[in-house]
Amino acid sequence: MAAPPSSIDQVETDEEYVLLDLDGVLKQVDIPANAPYVLSGLDTLNPILIINDKIKLIGEYEETIGTCFVFTEGEAAPVAHEETGPSEVNLFSGKFIVDPKQAPSKEVKPIASLQKVLKFRLLPETDIEDATATQTST
Repeated sequence: MAAPPSSIDQVETDEEYVLLDLDGVLKQVDIPANAPYVLSGLDTLNPILIINDKIKLIGEYEETIGTCFVFTEGEAAPVAHEETGPSEVNLFSGKFIVDPKQAPSKEVKPIASLQKVLKFRLLPETDIEDATATQTST
């Protein structure tokens, strides 16, 4: 006989990851590193991104074909080789040796999968009031 589901089993968390694509804008404006930004209207069809209180962008969701994976890249630990060999007195028994000529390697780890990409374009000044009014009315 199966046990009744607990309340923990019934709680379902829905997390959705979205990639913010600024490639279409980078050729038109210079976005400073670590600039403050405000992203609003993620639950609307056209979210607004304001960077550094100057650059105003409007986004549009695009569904991905299949699933996209997001990865992080970091330094991998060097490969260590255990010293073994037919020696009566193995001075390196149980020791590990790292090849100094070994090139540094990278380690890639998956972070998340996503099904949507949010592509941004510059928001013309005349559209700013329209976009803000649409977001506040929904």
